[in-house]
Amino acid sequence: MDTNQYLEMFLDESKEHLQACNEHLLELEKNPDDLAIVNEVFRSAHTLKGMSATMGYEDIADLTHKMENVLDAIRNSKISVTTEILDVVFKAVDYLEEMVFDIEAGGTGKKDVQQLVNALNQIEAGQAVTSSVEETAASIITIEPSKTNNASMLHYDDYEMTVISQSQEQGFNAFEVTIGLRQDCLLKAARVFMIFEILEKSGEIIKSKPNVEQLENEDFDEEFTVVLLTKEDAASLEAKVMKVSEVESVNVYPITDFSNSESNQSEEDTLTQVPAEKAKIESAKEEPSSNKSKRTTNSHNANKTIRVNIDRLDILMNLFEELVIDRGRLQSIASDLHNSDLNETVERMTRVSGDLQNIILNMRMIPVETVFNRFPKMVRQLARDLDKKVNLEITGAETELDRTVIDEIGDPLVHLIRNALDHGIETPAERKAKGKPEEGTVSLRAYHSGNHVFIELEDDGAGVNKERVLKKAIERGIVTEEIAETLTERQIAELILASGFSTAEKITDVSGRGVGLDVVKSTIESLGGYITIDSKEGQGSLFQVQLPLTLSIISVMLVNLNKDIYAIPLSSIIETAIIQTSDILNAHNQKVIDFRGSIVPLVDLKGIFEMDNLHQSEEYQSVVIVRKGDKLAGLVVDSFIGQQEIVLKSLGNYLQSVFAISGATILGNGQVALIVDCNSLIK
Repeated sequence: MDTNQYLEMFLDESKEHLQACNEHLLELEKNPDDLAIVNEVFRSAHTLKGMSATMGYEDIADLTHKMENVLDAIRNSKISVTTEILDVVFKAVDYLEEMVFDIEAGGTGKKDVQQLVNALNQIEAGQAVTSSVEETAASIITIEPSKTNNASMLHYDDYEMTVISQSQEQGFNAFEVTIGLRQDCLLKAARVFMIFEILEKSGEIIKSKPNVEQLENEDFDEEFTVVLLTKEDAASLEAKVMKVSEVESVNVYPITDFSNSESNQSEEDTLTQVPAEKAKIESAKEEPSSNKSKRTTNSHNANKTIRVNIDRLDILMNLFEELVIDRGRLQSIASDLHNSDLNETVERMTRVSGDLQNIILNMRMIPVETVFNRFPKMVRQLARDLDKKVNLEITGAETELDRTVIDEIGDPLVHLIRNALDHGIETPAERKAKGKPEEGTVSLRAYHSGNHVFIELEDDGAGVNKERVLKKAIERGIVTEEIAETLTERQIAELILASGFSTAEKITDVSGRGVGLDVVKSTIESLGGYITIDSKEGQGSLFQVQLPLTLSIISVMLVNLNKDIYAIPLSSIIETAIIQTSDILNAHNQKVIDFRGSIVPLVDLKGIFEMDNLHQSEEYQSVVIVRKGDKLAGLVVDSFIGQQEIVLKSLGNYLQSVFAISGATILGNGQVALIVDCNSLIK
């Protein structure tokens, strides 16, 4: 059976089942006597086992089967749930995730997990685990196929199995030949061609991974595998291939016949060979009747949804972006020609394309729970590593963000959570001495506000130590002693976002390397957002991240600078104003204005972009008031053109370092307008 057509579905459903396992195991740790939770984990594991066996990923199926045995022993009251047992089960889920991700990356999904299997066998037998999970994990080889017992590295369909079997009967050897090229190999396709020529003179190649087309296009890393039928032995093949320059390694493994691969399975294992859909039906039979109505409703709703490859949505978005540019061009032509029929048609097209835009953007929106889901297990492990008690509260996980933003926001949030646990939450003894509960609380929240999404991380820990932060900032040259005396509490707290800043006394796996929060700040600002910190010493800290809903199509204010047009994102603008030059004041060699009782510094964009004719002699000046967090600035321009929706285009690799420009767009008249990066201008 050719299972390649089901691979994408297998990967998606495997990730869902593993995520369900993680969530239910965390619940089980809090409610160890709740067998209903054990049943939920068991069901997810059982379905994953059936799917994996059907797809030919036996290592995943075997490990899941061992994990399933432990869960079965728990639900039958043969063993009791303990933290140590859950550590091993969590590690099993971690390894299963690694194997699934390896398959997604084009690998085989094989992994040597014998020591972990031994630990699961000990638990099933009611014995104490003889080594810690950390020791077990450290001694297990990372994803590299184990070739013991002639285990096959590739998956074969019925036709390939028949060819190999018949060839072996006629006295041919069947080998999997895995070739590793040097990392600095420049002409990988040429080396592959030379290796194929050598092997084809020795026998017949019946399969390769990656396939021939991918190899010709150099769509692989440094390693590939071919299946060869030959009368030669492994040693001679290895010697021949090693003569090709830039070949780093050659491993030749014999393939045994497949005749007995299924006959030795137990009855339980045989059940796992049924197709994935049948496995789901068998799993459903085990459910309590109270849950069947829910499952029926869910399956009815599932029939109204389809899975769409994200690449297709990206292509659709790119096509629509071109349509937006042409729409702007049509609007420009219509306004010049003053033709009523044309104007009416363009207006209708604008309305329809606006509706289409909303639909496409909504299709790309993904709940932030896809990022948040990984954090409960991470917090559990971090808290154990740091000997702290921490409760993670998540609200607003259903809040949606554009996929491009979702892809980038995960790592910054990991840094913030690690910082909260390491620097924020105190040890149980310290919290008790301060009159706090021994268990600290970290709250992760997400919500919409206007055209932005806010993500907040709040903890009830020690807060930012003002004296310690100022001392470190002065030592590192981030601020001078004179400036330090003038800083507010919020400004002091935000010093921890400076590059290389760290107050950790020693370097650990969690912190102290001088990287982290500066990466958070730069990543968030690169997404058009910003981060603020509000901290009270001894009471806790609040990190607030503001992000745009989408990065592809944005609303801007178009302005003139000499004869050029620039775009300022509306998300950064407070308002526009016409001011008298006589109202401009000077403070510390900086031009400022009084804007509604606040002193706002002026930034002449012509000066920033090194243009002639700075705004000095005019009686009135046009100013765009922009904001970054609680900081304001006034951008001085020649004139305002108006609001418009534009498609944000990257400047490319060669122009990444251009100051205060975040991208460009093509206007309706074909002119290119640069987009001003307000975050860079406000310091």
